[in-house]
Amino acid sequence: MAMDASVSHVMHHPLGVFALLVAISAAVPPLIRRLGLPDLVGLLLAGVLIGPHALQWVDTDSETVRLLSDLGAVYLLFTMGLEIDLEEFNRVKRRSFIYGLLILLIGVATGVSIGWMAGFAGVSCLLLGALMATHTPLGYPIVRSYGAQKDEAVVVSVGSTIFTDIVALLLLAVGLGLGKGDLSGAGLTWLLVKIGLFALMVVLGIRWLGQRLVIRGINDENRMVLAVLVALFLASLGAELAGVEKIVGAFLAGLAVNSVLPEGRVKEQVIFIGSVLFIPIFFIDLGLLLDVGSLGESLSNYQFTGLMLVGAIGGKGLASWISGALFGYRRSQILMMWSLTMPKVAATLATAFIGFQAGLLNQMVLNAVLAVMVVTATLGPILTERSVTRLTEDLQGMVPTSFGEQAATADGVSEVVQRPLRIVVPIANPGNEGGLLNIASRLLRGSAGGEGLLLPLAMVNPSLEEVRGGLNRAVVAARGRLAAAAAIGSSLQVPTRTLLRLDEDIAGGMSRTALEQSADLLLIGAGRADQLRAWFLGDIVDGVCRTAHCPVVVVNLGRQRVTALSRILVPIKDLSASAREQFELALRVINTAALEERTRITLLHVHDPRFSGQDRRWMEEQLIRWRPQGIPAERFHIVIVRGPGIDVAIHRLSREHDLVILRTQRRRVAGLPIPGSDRTSKLISQLPCAAIVISDPLV
Repeated sequence: MAMDASVSHVMHHPLGVFALLVAISAAVPPLIRRLGLPDLVGLLLAGVLIGPHALQWVDTDSETVRLLSDLGAVYLLFTMGLEIDLEEFNRVKRRSFIYGLLILLIGVATGVSIGWMAGFAGVSCLLLGALMATHTPLGYPIVRSYGAQKDEAVVVSVGSTIFTDIVALLLLAVGLGLGKGDLSGAGLTWLLVKIGLFALMVVLGIRWLGQRLVIRGINDENRMVLAVLVALFLASLGAELAGVEKIVGAFLAGLAVNSVLPEGRVKEQVIFIGSVLFIPIFFIDLGLLLDVGSLGESLSNYQFTGLMLVGAIGGKGLASWISGALFGYRRSQILMMWSLTMPKVAATLATAFIGFQAGLLNQMVLNAVLAVMVVTATLGPILTERSVTRLTEDLQGMVPTSFGEQAATADGVSEVVQRPLRIVVPIANPGNEGGLLNIASRLLRGSAGGEGLLLPLAMVNPSLEEVRGGLNRAVVAARGRLAAAAAIGSSLQVPTRTLLRLDEDIAGGMSRTALEQSADLLLIGAGRADQLRAWFLGDIVDGVCRTAHCPVVVVNLGRQRVTALSRILVPIKDLSASAREQFELALRVINTAALEERTRITLLHVHDPRFSGQDRRWMEEQLIRWRPQGIPAERFHIVIVRGPGIDVAIHRLSREHDLVILRTQRRRVAGLPIPGSDRTSKLISQLPCAAIVISDPLV
């Protein structure tokens, strides 16, 4: 008896409840994936198992569960806003608005009609309409793996999420207000005014503060993560003060932070916290609410669940067909739009959960929504995989060109040729000056003739050099490095013009020089990690990536001789122009190798674990088409392995190669070019061979 009482005390203790929920969040997803089901299905089933209607381990009325569930709900909507590609949305926002409006009108009409036929009250019908209008593009990672994320149909589909979710959450706020019975005509108007003012305050306030943090170069990751979390929770609390549900504030905060937060470790850590902790606990709590007995009764009432399924799948299909006809899209693009907007997961579950807690939706609706979620979350990605294959088949025969390539026609046959480049190479360390210039000389020549131009650059910071002991001495030393660089360029037999620049901002001076010289590339040595210097002065490489107009190539030769770079590994994430840039750099290095060298290029692709054998063969066929006519098949290898584990695969294959060419991501955020994740930087420091990292071009 004492043992039972002790176990019961532990299971109802806040720390014991938290430990149990975290353990389930860690253990269940890997197991459920083996069955081919989404993680959230397993979490829901686990919630049912430990809930009051089964093992009774966790009480749904526990303050601990309520707190963690609320955190999961706001984090779920915050993450949705954070992961939307605003840049792509702005490119086709008019069509995204039209498609989103069609989804909204059809979805709301469907939900209201189903609620009316089921005999629900008007407010409940309104919430059903909001549920039917929302969607989550679960198939987007599959689209990215095929390199089709820039297709207009994909961008329009993802962009419509912003409009539909904002309006659906607004309908939720209005429905909750009406459900409390305290909204008259004037009260509804005042509520909408408060929501509008609150939205402006959240978006403009976070953007204003975030831009200033970025401009001032705040690079303390811990403080940035805490600042993002503070913005999330303040926005959520502010939403309730404005008279709306907290998830509305969380979604708006996600959009606002998304517009200013760089793609990098801070954003990854913020998403990581939610994806491994709070969001899984939210899905477990949904399972706690499920009554297995009532679930059976609800499913036996197959008319209601069937109507919800038909409305969810058919409504999105109708909206996709109408929009596709208006925009002149192909059938594969229409199918893509339908598959991306079909799944009902994040906002749908959050809205159903809030409506159920408020007493506006009953157990039957909640059970039906969960059934719709399972079906659409499974069917949507399957259709996405099929549609993206058809979409890319329509584009066969087209090879993307990168910054150093251009299309040409010879004897009526289209091909891609390499043009000569102008490359700026900042030189500061005589120890690696020769290696950097040698690499640059191998990259600047074009395949169609032309020598390009090598531009060694010496930077001097006047204020810093005065403190160190004299500006004149620093200028003399810089001229000496440039003279040595000119001699190296002459020995390499490449056109060389040296540049000297005095600038208080070293990184900005490099970028401005590249712009003034119309450079195609800015090539920098990786240098040594110096956390103290980076804390006080900022990281030079990151600073260049913030301001450069052209791709930035970071080189880490280690102990590798430049002349021995004959076996090159190129990890390819997708079939985009960015991936083509990596391959083009490899071709330039191979084409300038000595004739007696046994050269080889290996393309590595780690695919989604859900890919079939047909998908693998398709990807291999696409990569084979990248092989130029001048490279024999035996010197062109393709390795395709099942994910995850890209880092492990690169490490393993790098032992058999002399050079690895990677890429990192950066994008324009709030008008500022921002460097991406430093995961790639850590990877190259651990490789046993030389490495080159090229940044994505800004679009």
